[in-house]
Amino acid sequence: MFRLTKEEEEKGLPIILRHSPGMILPNRTYILSENVLRDLRTNGVKFSELGRETLAPSLEEVAGERV
Repeated sequence: MFRLTKEEEEKGLPIILRHSPGMILPNRTYILSENVLRDLRTNGVKFSELGRETLAPSLEEVAGERV
């Protein structure tokens, strides 16, 4: 799980929306694949890591939920 500030979310949301699936949680918190995180880093979007996928539900576990 990853959290973005409001400013970073504005920069990163187009990148996040290009990559599906993913999950948006409250407070600008996201569950994203490594591909999305790599693209965010490449484009200079900063985010805070709250936990790794071993703690978060997998994208397959939340079937039907898409960003």
